[in-house]
Amino acid sequence: AGNSSVLTCSPKTNITMVTWKINPKVGGHCTLGYRADQNKTDRTNCSDSLNWKFRPDRDPALEIRQVGRVHEGIYTCEVVATEGNFHKTHHVTVQVPPRLILYCAGHGIPVCEAVAGKPPAQISWVPQSNSTSREEGHVDGTVTVVSMFTASSTNVTYTTCIVSHPAGNQSKSIAC
Repeated sequence: AGNSSVLTCSPKTNITMVTWKINPKVGGHCTLGYRADQNKTDRTNCSDSLNWKFRPDRDPALEIRQVGRVHEGIYTCEVVATEGNFHKTHHVTVQVPPRLILYCAGHGIPVCEAVAGKPPAQISWVPQSNSTSREEGHVDGTVTVVSMFTASSTNVTYTTCIVSHPAGNQSKSIAC
């Protein structure tokens, strides 16, 4: 989320026509087209965040600027060239890094939250704990994971919460 992404298509020589068909999970579909005989591009119902990365006659790659959850869906590129017709499909899923929150709850129990991540994050503790996590789903498809530290001995005061996620790992420490 937030970065730009480039989807490739079959870079053929002697391109006659290229069409990107975008079917998002939410909202209406859009198309980007290029006709070589008229050296003309066309767009239908596409936001400004979707555009050709380069000149479509040289490289028909599609750029998604500032990727967000609204860009999730199926992207199909169709190329008509002298060598034949070619299709390439991309399934776009957006990863959202969670926000890490660590605090002391009642009775000095450390609580770690990985807020609004997609996919759900994994939480672990140092020192190791037998804690269990619970997940809270949100309407936007993100998930908050909450874990309470369970000490095996009563003299543990300083703990570190480690949040593992495909979009990046984070950690914070606290003394309760």
